[in-house]
Amino acid sequence: MSSPAYQGIKDFILARIHAGEWAEGDQVPSENELAREFNVARMTVNRALRELTSEQVLTRVQGSGTFVARPKYESTLVAIRSISDEIVARGHRYHAKVLTIGASIADQTLAEEMQVNAGSPVFHSRVLHFENDEPVQLEERWVNPLVAPEYALQDFTNTTPNQYLVRVAPLQRVEYRIEALAADDAMRELLSMDEREACLVLHRRTWSQGQVASIANLWHPGTRYRFTGHF
Repeated sequence: MSSPAYQGIKDFILARIHAGEWAEGDQVPSENELAREFNVARMTVNRALRELTSEQVLTRVQGSGTFVARPKYESTLVAIRSISDEIVARGHRYHAKVLTIGASIADQTLAEEMQVNAGSPVFHSRVLHFENDEPVQLEERWVNPLVAPEYALQDFTNTTPNQYLVRVAPLQRVEYRIEALAADDAMRELLSMDEREACLVLHRRTWSQGQVASIANLWHPGTRYRFTGHF
């Protein structure tokens, strides 16, 4: 089944931006120019531009045209910062253990959150992060292969998934939630937690190139971790 015409225009624009042909502040072709190039109605082009504007990829200036937007984060108290950088900044030692990395199939729930078709292949990783030899975070992450096709080939004992993704898939948008959740026996063992201790869990979804790039669940021992931030 072929993609709708407006999606083809979106993909064309995103490909030019991702390749560096169009940079922040560059003007993209007009609706009339794109309509002629793709042999579609202006209404189709308008939908593509409106969606990319809504996704903060483009910005439209009345009377001037449409331009590549500056990447923006949604307001968040939690900085998009690698845990290894946090630990080193505290003057402590950091290392990681990769528990699993490879491909998996998105079920209906995950597919809806990642905005892909159910049954689509996605990358899946589980990495345990240590501070001074004590486990402080279990990171479970699902990654869109269209955004980071070589994700599963990386050595995440030398770089973190966060550092890699920020490099290959610059962030456009972030959403998150923080919850206190009970840990099962396996999680308590991995994080060296007391049986009565709860986990602080950060659930984070990021966008790049106009699409969901990754979804991560970051599990932390409740008595040994806290979130901080500033406006």
